[in-house]
Amino acid sequence: MIDNIVAGIKKLTEAGIALIALAVVLQVIFGQNVAFIGADVVGNILAIVGSLGSEGLVGLAAVAVIYAIFTRD
Repeated sequence: MIDNIVAGIKKLTEAGIALIALAVVLQVIFGQNVAFIGADVVGNILAIVGSLGSEGLVGLAAVAVIYAIFTRD
């Protein structure tokens, strides 16, 4: 049962990443005023990366943990 829950969470995560990628591509092509996105996706990603980068070693550790979570099988 837990394996089914974990598999479902992984599928939802993959779908979320695909939606974020689609939103980034649409925003790059059509600019910030894409009708159905409703947010500045690229700006939000840049803000997250900037805040992690300004934290130095703690930000680097956070990026390593996030990367490990997403690449884990």
